[in-house]
Amino acid sequence: MKHTPTIRAELDRYLQQEGLSLTQFGHIADMNRGAVSAIVTGNKPLSVNQLDRITEAMGLPEGHFYDLFIENYIIDHPPNMRRIEPFLFRCAELDKLDAIRRVVGAIMDNLLYSPKLFEIAEELLAQGRHAAALLLYEGVAEAEKYQHSERLAVCQYRIFTIQVGDDQSRNLSAATIFEVFVERLDEIDQLDALKDLANVYRSLRKWDKVDEMAKKMRAKAEIQYTLKHQQNSREHTDSTDKLSRPLFVYISYADLLCASVCEAQGDYQQALDYTYTYANLDWVMETDEDTRHWISLFKSWAEGNTYVYKLLSGDINVLHDYVEYIVATSATNENEKISKLLNVIIAANQYSIDVDDILKRIESEINSFSEHPLSDDMYTQQVIPDYIAWFGYELAYYYLHRGSYNDGFKHLMYSTVSYHTLNNETYFINCMGLFLHFRDHAVPETKTGFLNLIEKVWMTNVEKNGTADYRG
Repeated sequence: MKHTPTIRAELDRYLQQEGLSLTQFGHIADMNRGAVSAIVTGNKPLSVNQLDRITEAMGLPEGHFYDLFIENYIIDHPPNMRRIEPFLFRCAELDKLDAIRRVVGAIMDNLLYSPKLFEIAEELLAQGRHAAALLLYEGVAEAEKYQHSERLAVCQYRIFTIQVGDDQSRNLSAATIFEVFVERLDEIDQLDALKDLANVYRSLRKWDKVDEMAKKMRAKAEIQYTLKHQQNSREHTDSTDKLSRPLFVYISYADLLCASVCEAQGDYQQALDYTYTYANLDWVMETDEDTRHWISLFKSWAEGNTYVYKLLSGDINVLHDYVEYIVATSATNENEKISKLLNVIIAANQYSIDVDDILKRIESEINSFSEHPLSDDMYTQQVIPDYIAWFGYELAYYYLHRGSYNDGFKHLMYSTVSYHTLNNETYFINCMGLFLHFRDHAVPETKTGFLNLIEKVWMTNVEKNGTADYRG
């Protein structure tokens, strides 16, 4: 049987090796002699703070004894949350994720620890330590998977928001797993959850799911809005205060999402009808500054999208007015520029419109798209990167079909790399198809660049999927 070493034995050995007394070592470690003696003799459990002092005094790297701490004081003892909680926070600070994983695995057989681990996870999330929080949420969710509790649903919501990232294939999986838990959330929390799901599905262009999430969100938000103004109770007002947006926004944003679904389906008249609906916000009862801000946004979006749907339906006479609208509103929201300009280039490709002058006018904006800001907001985090990649493809299509091959291949390469980063196979293949269609017009350096990218993607897939490489 393998003997597990102890921190106590390691410290005792160090003291003998260095010829230090308990008092001398205590001075180095900023601990009194009695505390050091209790640790060496095993008469007192060790705290993580004391462990860190001992580790530093011994000249060892931070966290050196953490695995032994888990063995000596967590696995070999009844779990004590007063000892475990500060240890988990310290592991998170040092990015000791394996240690956190071991602790969770050691104590989560007992559901009594779920509430405290959930609280710790919430605090870690608030601190921005998402990877550490994720391990705790996953542990609690696994332990409570048969409980059908609201805490389980919240854990799944947190897991979903943490896991969503650049990989659109993983995002689809995360959204699919979380979706079944939405109805178990608090009725107010469901609104943000449905909004986030809708935005992820929107970035994936899963329009049937966007439509489903939007309509559910609208129905639930209408009920809550009615309750709020019928009851006018402080309790209901306090519950809606935790929403990320004013309550009415979820109703109007649902209409905006439904309009985008209709746009994707080519039903521009229905998209216009939805747009006119969210433009009319006379029914909103609140008058505070935040409400006025959102009303202004919806009216601006409605103005722009009215131009868009008319333009995409073939009324190219509105193009000039739409461009002037874009220029006039370009300073209000950086994230909206890409979607507005994307509509211009889609219409240009659809109706063979020459927009060279417009592209020259907005050249600086186009060049800045790759610098979109990081955000926890699902729209900014998910929809905007997809729009940027999409814009690159449409711009490449425009230039290549007009014989501007250098510009075309430049934007196509950017879009191709973006879709590879997003792990979106469908649109990556579309980019490859566009390249192959025009490859005879590519200079040798451009061809080499695309071929190298294809080989890189191939080798990445070989490595990821375990497919054999027989090149020798």
